[in-house]
Amino acid sequence: MKPRLVPYKYHAIEPMLRLEESVAANGIETSLAELVKIRASQINSCAYCLDMHNREAREKGESEQRLYLLAGWRESPLYTDRERAALAWTETLTLVAQTHAPDEEYEALKRHFSEEEIVKLTMLIVTINGWNRICVGFRAIHAVEGDRAAA
Repeated sequence: MKPRLVPYKYHAIEPMLRLEESVAANGIETSLAELVKIRASQINSCAYCLDMHNREAREKGESEQRLYLLAGWRESPLYTDRERAALAWTETLTLVAQTHAPDEEYEALKRHFSEEEIVKLTMLIVTINGWNRICVGFRAIHAVEGDRAAA
């Protein structure tokens, strides 16, 4: 696969970069943010983001087992109730055309997050879905093992 273009050299990408900076500083715990980014990227089949966020999660102390089992989080006891609510909301919003964000998912989310945290989490989900679409659409290529400079 060959990249279509590199969007970072164009001014039009700057609002997305500013959004990323804002969301990164919004106070959602790092471990949860990485799980959300990885789960959305799994659903969207974004290899570039999967590579990046799995590496970052490991560097920040996330366990290999939790990363390996993330796609099957509903069947694993390794995730907290707060993480489960966030992952369900991630799936719901990533697949919003299919799910229509049902009330049950939102009610479950409210048990573990304040209204402000729900907005922060939602913006995190919006942002990673945006990056997934940019990277998949422009065919961003992840680094090959042993060649991290290519990333």
